[in-house]
Amino acid sequence: MAKRDYYVILGIGKNATADEIKKAYRKSALKHHPDRVAPEKKKESEEKFKEISEAYEILSDSNKKATYDQFGHDGLKGAFGRGGFSWQDFTHYGDFEDIFSGLGDLLRGFGINGDLFGTGRGRSGRTGPRRGGDIEYELEIEFTEAALGTEKTVEISRYDTCSACKGSGAKPGTKDIGCPTCDGRGQINRVSGFFSISQTCNACGGAGRVIKTPCEKCSGRGKVRVARKINVKVPAGVDNGIRLRVSHEGNAGERGGPRGDLYVVIYVKEHHLFKRHNNDIYCDAKISFTQAVFGSEVDVPTVDGKVKMKVPQGTQSGKVFRLRGKGVPDLLSGSGKGDQLVRVTVDVPQRLTEEQKRLLKEFAHTLGEKATQKGFMDKVKKAFK
Repeated sequence: MAKRDYYVILGIGKNATADEIKKAYRKSALKHHPDRVAPEKKKESEEKFKEISEAYEILSDSNKKATYDQFGHDGLKGAFGRGGFSWQDFTHYGDFEDIFSGLGDLLRGFGINGDLFGTGRGRSGRTGPRRGGDIEYELEIEFTEAALGTEKTVEISRYDTCSACKGSGAKPGTKDIGCPTCDGRGQINRVSGFFSISQTCNACGGAGRVIKTPCEKCSGRGKVRVARKINVKVPAGVDNGIRLRVSHEGNAGERGGPRGDLYVVIYVKEHHLFKRHNNDIYCDAKISFTQAVFGSEVDVPTVDGKVKMKVPQGTQSGKVFRLRGKGVPDLLSGSGKGDQLVRVTVDVPQRLTEEQKRLLKEFAHTLGEKATQKGFMDKVKKAFK
């Protein structure tokens, strides 16, 4: 079954701001939360609630949103596990408190604080594996590298799983223990009147376990910051601002969760000859006065190397020629290339020998012009501007 558009799911446009995205999720979350519908509609509501949460997970993250806007669902392959989005991939549990803040005020009126309708972190899998955070890296490349594609090695700083404690946070040879405050559940349940409230345990942070003797290498965090060199393949046709996703090269996850992703933001240096517009390349080429008059074949630079371009006789200065297929590959389709447009300018000679002057004067007479050196050369220059 084809996945629905995330913007359609949340009922917003592609130009929606971060606040508008959150407001749309707030509205849908209140409407479709499973604990707010009739029992016979609970399963349908659970699927809908998961769908809107997946959309929010992508559109609320600037990197993932940019990838989705550029490449659609295909660009997000690998963002979640093999089975697709799961609650372990959701990184906005803290937003539930804000989303249900209106009803939270009502609860506080009864002297109750906590998560409403079972949206607490313990129920949603906060105590289980959590995906690591994403990393963004800015990479500057040459114009020709952007056009032809390249491969770069970048050095990033990220969190890796601690090799000493294997990510547990406990000193090797010791073990964590069940949290005595919540009896290992990761949450504390309270009942007040007709409300059943689940609160994340403050003692263990929802993990259900506490470390008695922290690992000396990572100070109990389970992760250490390291420098890593990552090989990045830059496809042909990238342009300024394109984000390339390198799957599973971000920060290490928690409690066995998967790594985040590395997002490489591309910046292309300016070229001394070439300019780019969409997939077309523009450049200027000079030709001589005689080449313009009699026609010729001239060498023109392209990103693939020099090519021969035919200049017909009588070519005027400013004429634009098109070299088909000599532009930039289309990044989205993966096939086809733009063109290169070459604007020729006639290089009018400024220093002439006596013999050259004599021949040009004779040429001027044949045109019925008075061949003074200054007057004739001025006309030649004007003709090829």
